[in-house]
Amino acid sequence: MPRRLARRAGLTALTGVAAAVALLAAAMPASAAPGDGSAYAAKVDVTLLGASAVTVGPLSPSNTNGPTSATLASISVPGILSTGIVSSKSVLDENTGVVHTEASIANAKVTLGTAKLTADVIGSHCDATQSGVTGGSTLVNVQIPGAQVPVNPAPNTKVNVLGLLVITFNEQIDNADGSKTINAVHIKLNALVGSGDVILASSTCGPAAPPMPMASGAGLWVGLGLLGLVAVPAGTVVLRKRRAAAQA
Repeated sequence: MPRRLARRAGLTALTGVAAAVALLAAAMPASAAPGDGSAYAAKVDVTLLGASAVTVGPLSPSNTNGPTSATLASISVPGILSTGIVSSKSVLDENTGVVHTEASIANAKVTLGTAKLTADVIGSHCDATQSGVTGGSTLVNVQIPGAQVPVNPAPNTKVNVLGLLVITFNEQIDNADGSKTINAVHIKLNALVGSGDVILASSTCGPAAPPMPMASGAGLWVGLGLLGLVAVPAGTVVLRKRRAAAQA
């Protein structure tokens, strides 16, 4: 009989620890890895009528997993794209889980058939915090012959260029995994000039997910130790009471 009581007491103690751990877990937010982020300056994937397909990029790419920054003195895709200095950056704050990504292009010139676009600066940025994921674009002195370009375009502003191209400025895409992609300029060709896309200054980030101090490292072991100190004495009290009852 004493052995049976001792075994039951041990099970009671273990049950107490498990229950306490479950209560602690229920009180915490669900754990998740911090959000990833990436960015690049340009990507070209087009086929102009009467010409071979051109696929280049992503150029000057960065990622929160490394490399976290990239810079090129210029980009040259003959007959399609030329630029001055371009760069991108993707950083993750390990303490908070906050993600910041950005991409920029200086002195961009795009030529697709008879359609042209020039800009002094094309840039995008994306930020993921515990409040959510936000982003936007920077466009300075964008010129397109035959089309009006808004100074500060709202998200997903589309401009039709001579029936040859559809350009989306400040394109914002909410991805299925909770991240967000900002393309400062997204050019899509129609059948009159060819097919394909040119994307300039792309940033993707989020969602943010900060580490939980009690869910990893030393904090976890301290927490479990405290739970054990609480639960094991409870099992000991039950054992003593049952022994006293058996002896009576």
